[in-house]
Amino acid sequence: MDKTSLIAHPERLGKYQVTGVLGEGAMGVVYRGFDPGIQRAVALKTVRRQLLENSDHGPSVVARFRNEAQAAGRLSHPGIVAVYDYGDEGDVAYIAMEYVEGNTLQRYIAGQVHFSDSDIISVVVQLLDALDHAHDQGVWHRDIKPSNILMTRDGRLKIADFGIARIESAQLTLVHSVIGTPSYMAPEQFQGHGIDRRVDIYATGALLYQLLVGKPPFVGSTDSLAYRVVHEAPVLPSAVEGYRRGAQYDSVLAVALSKDPAMRYPSAQAFKLALISVTDNPISATVSDETIVAVPARSPALPAGSIPGREGSAAGSRPSAATGDAPSNWEPDLLAQVEASLARHVGPLASVLVRRTARECTDLAALVLRLADQVTNVQAREAFLSQSAKHLTRSGTSSRPHEAGMRSTSSREAAEASRVVTPLSDSFVAQGTKLLATHVGPIASVLAKRAAARGGGREAFVQALTEAVTDAAARERLRAELSRLP
Repeated sequence: MDKTSLIAHPERLGKYQVTGVLGEGAMGVVYRGFDPGIQRAVALKTVRRQLLENSDHGPSVVARFRNEAQAAGRLSHPGIVAVYDYGDEGDVAYIAMEYVEGNTLQRYIAGQVHFSDSDIISVVVQLLDALDHAHDQGVWHRDIKPSNILMTRDGRLKIADFGIARIESAQLTLVHSVIGTPSYMAPEQFQGHGIDRRVDIYATGALLYQLLVGKPPFVGSTDSLAYRVVHEAPVLPSAVEGYRRGAQYDSVLAVALSKDPAMRYPSAQAFKLALISVTDNPISATVSDETIVAVPARSPALPAGSIPGREGSAAGSRPSAATGDAPSNWEPDLLAQVEASLARHVGPLASVLVRRTARECTDLAALVLRLADQVTNVQAREAFLSQSAKHLTRSGTSSRPHEAGMRSTSSREAAEASRVVTPLSDSFVAQGTKLLATHVGPIASVLAKRAAARGGGREAFVQALTEAVTDAAARERLRAELSRLP
């Protein structure tokens, strides 16, 4: 298939309206959807039948997908992403799941966010509580890893793809005879032996090790990992060069990472109690606000009807038919420069945003300012404004489409020139914090404090608070509520 061709996204899957694309899994697209019956957002995970057409195992994989959905559907725990429904819609099978606002633990690790000891304990205890519930129901995950763990904006964990993760890995099974992610797999998974809940105990131990040390206990190619996991003892944290958290976790990890499943903790609850016994930190029910805000909120789902791409990848970066070509009243090179600057911060979504916003703007200052509103992270937004101003000025581009001779003006310059700064009072900050908390929870106090400290008056404070709300309708409600404050 030509790489510029479009992925054909459905408008509906069963009773669910498809409203956006969240990403692409190993065997299908993950959509954001809407259940009109009970008026709630859902995530729709699909399996594409065409990937299985040439495989003798295709029918069994689809059957296992359904069976695992049924197994995960038995689970009801706040730490596990809920499974609502299973459906079969022509060429795809799908599972409707709880839609969670938040980021994966992998995003925090990739961003080199520092986790305090208290946050590490909170992460692992929350994870073990959820696993304990699932294991009691006779269901185990088999692919516990950072990318399958979500952290919500109020600091609570949810395990994603519970039971479904093994189905996503089914294709790999046909080739490699293993299921899972090598850095977190237990020895018996590499050996093809029978498995039970203790593979999740091992994986949680590997995750705890990574949060403490900065990397999993074993790293390397799949072949070298397989040998080391099966035959070598892990280097315990206190023996790792540069480790400064103390040796109290060594004994816990030695049990959790045992080669012999019989030597590991017999249950998630036993693992939890052992971990609590070696820490002096109070056990927090949530990860700290300071850690949560260290990673910006996830970008909104791209509209499902307008996401270009190619088979085997997530959304592409070229404009789709639904998005259209660049507006004719703008110089294409000018928009390309703006898009390149924005793409550093929002990825492929930049192509859609630039073209849509350009249709509603007549000058460069307004365009850049509107686009900056789409960058939720403050530092990234400032960087985008700076990049746009420097790059466009250096290239001599006019600030109005097809209007040569006018100097390039950054959005910040335009905003500052026309802005009347209203002083920010302590009372307004307190009231604004309360209003924000109704949308984002306890994290509001941290966000409001940072917004107030940046200065810029009441207008800048309101802008920062509204940008913290990812849902467009809720954001506008907050803006209206703030405007009514005295």
